Amino acid sequence: MVVRVAIDLALDRLFDYEVPVALERKLAVGQLLSVPFGRREARGFAIEAGDAGAGAGGAPRPLKPVSGIVDETPFFSPSLLELVKKVAAYTASPLESVLRAALPAAVLRRNARAKEQLFVEPGGNGPAGDGVTPRQRWLAEQVARLDGGWLSQLCAELKTTPGSMRTLERLGLVKIAARARRRDPLAGRRVLPTRPLPLNDEQSAALAAVRGATSPVLLFGVTGSGKTEVYLQAIAAELASGRGAIVLVPEIALTPQTVQRFASRFGGRVAVLHSALSDGERYDEWHRIRAGEARVVVGPRGAVWAPVADLGLIVVDEEHEPSYKQEDVPRYSARDVAVLRGAVEGARVVLGSATPSLESWMNVRRGKYALAAMRKRAGAGALPPVGLVDMREERELSQSGGAIFSRALLDAVRIRLERGEQTILFLNRRGYSRSFACAACGAVAECPACGVAYTYHRADRCLRCHVCGGWAELPAACPKCGATSFDCRGIGTQRAEAALGKCFPRARILRMDADSTSRRRSHDDILSAFRRGEADVLLGTQMIAKGLDFPNVTLVGVLNADASLNLPDFRAAERTYQLLAQVSGRAGRAELPGEVLVQSYDPEVPTIRAAAAGDFERFAADELKAREAAFLPPFCHLAVVGLKSKDLRLAGAWAGMYAASLGNLEGRGGLVVSDAMPSALEKADGWYRWQIVLRAPSASAIVRAWRWIASARPVPKGVRVHLDMDAVSLM
Repeated sequence: MVVRVAIDLALDRLFDYEVPVALERKLAVGQLLSVPFGRREARGFAIEAGDAGAGAGGAPRPLKPVSGIVDETPFFSPSLLELVKKVAAYTASPLESVLRAALPAAVLRRNARAKEQLFVEPGGNGPAGDGVTPRQRWLAEQVARLDGGWLSQLCAELKTTPGSMRTLERLGLVKIAARARRRDPLAGRRVLPTRPLPLNDEQSAALAAVRGATSPVLLFGVTGSGKTEVYLQAIAAELASGRGAIVLVPEIALTPQTVQRFASRFGGRVAVLHSALSDGERYDEWHRIRAGEARVVVGPRGAVWAPVADLGLIVVDEEHEPSYKQEDVPRYSARDVAVLRGAVEGARVVLGSATPSLESWMNVRRGKYALAAMRKRAGAGALPPVGLVDMREERELSQSGGAIFSRALLDAVRIRLERGEQTILFLNRRGYSRSFACAACGAVAECPACGVAYTYHRADRCLRCHVCGGWAELPAACPKCGATSFDCRGIGTQRAEAALGKCFPRARILRMDADSTSRRRSHDDILSAFRRGEADVLLGTQMIAKGLDFPNVTLVGVLNADASLNLPDFRAAERTYQLLAQVSGRAGRAELPGEVLVQSYDPEVPTIRAAAAGDFERFAADELKAREAAFLPPFCHLAVVGLKSKDLRLAGAWAGMYAASLGNLEGRGGLVVSDAMPSALEKADGWYRWQIVLRAPSASAIVRAWRWIASARPVPKGVRVHLDMDAVSLM
């Protein structure tokens, strides 16, 4: 018997091994094996198994034997292995890289194991009479009453010591032994059970569409329309029929709230997978899923690979979000993998959004997806009116020529403070100011590794690069002219927080951005505090723009609606519309009416006006016309060939060579090849970056071109090259 193994190196090939007779009955596809590889012992996954002589190349030859089976329970089911192969082929990624992406690193770590602690259980009556003191008898009775428990917890609860418990064990009153103890991400959190809510007509129709779906369903529901309740009841139906479910959310910030809602409905059957968990928590949660103890999995994009057996439903909430795309190899889209997994495993797939991606919207028009629309809010709240504020009229409020808050927004915040209501302010730029410049000569402090302006962070008084993460101390004098005065240009969340505090000294303000959420569980802490009413204003970046539900929020303010419109990317208008519409939906979600104020320096832009009107279908129709005329997604597949080197000339030369070679293939399968050009972010972390954009009606035409160029023109040492299929950004 021969098994083909994917070794734990990204070699993009399988290796054949002989299966010893003693292991033949135990070995199964999907298991993690130990095999000899060169001079070391390697680990790899069994991908295929067959009769001897079926090895790669067909020529009989002696094969090294498999050393052992690391875990007899397969890590991958046959259907998950099929999914891995399809994703590797579609993204032109090494199979090994997709296998690694599909498993939490904590699960694959060589020393990974369940955590064991001492457990105390009742051990019978033990000796009678003078051999047992009343205190010992009472302790034994309490252990029996509690049906045992963890030694540390019982000692704390019964006010005793481990030594006293050991004495009870010697007397035969209890038994103490090591047991695996789950590291629970929800430990210490109060989860109150909830019951299904009555559905309105639109929700009932949407649920029926999901239950009867034979193709993916786009659940197009305005913010606050009750999409989550539809998800919950659809999952309940799957659980009742013995099947499991996966729920994907785009941001870790959304995970605590989503997990709370699902745990309230489904209790201990819910597992959570995301990068903010400890290694131990991820290890235990993944094994709970594999063992079938958890049937509902909630998490960001990596949860799409969760080993849920008998998968019945996959929900992709906020399906339009670019964070579903992995930016490292393998560069897959979790939304697209979810659709593919549904097809492989026969599971229903629901893509939910108030602002769908144009790709999903076009799939509805083409008949590939079914549409379930919910155009009104559930409950008492109505969609809030949106007011546009022309910031050109507010310039006189600031000596530096630009105001942070308009008079209308300050008045609206003041009213909410007086009423005891809450406000959300959205600014999609963290830090204090976007640049730190010399007041005399205008020289801007730049990151030497990236060539972009440092962002000034006032909280820790340093300059930080938001590309590579590097930092520098504040200069005492300008290195160019020696002047000692500096200007802070642009507005970040730290600066907005400071200015708001001056306007409203008594207001309780919480800031939520990448800087304030760096410690573990900080997302949950900030959102929980705001939900409890411990703050009046929540100021933050895009992590507060979607999926959050706060009944006391009646005002949403967008501080700079134009920021994302100016990015050099064909999706800039789509991203801007989605952000504005999503953050606007945080207001007025309960009985209290809401209001939204959008500050813009060009409020007549069609994208901003469409977002203010909440007219997605009109926006989509106009944008799709422009995309079709330019042969851009969703009317084609678009991929980026990225080349980078720390030598500027080498990067440019090889990019030009690749573009010329690929140009010879132009027209084959409808392939369109751009010129080689520096990336919009030309330098990052010391690497000079160039790119070539490929477009074609089918992904396979792009993959064929990529495989040819990668084989015919292998890059030299010092140059790195990759393919980003269905790229979500050209930055």
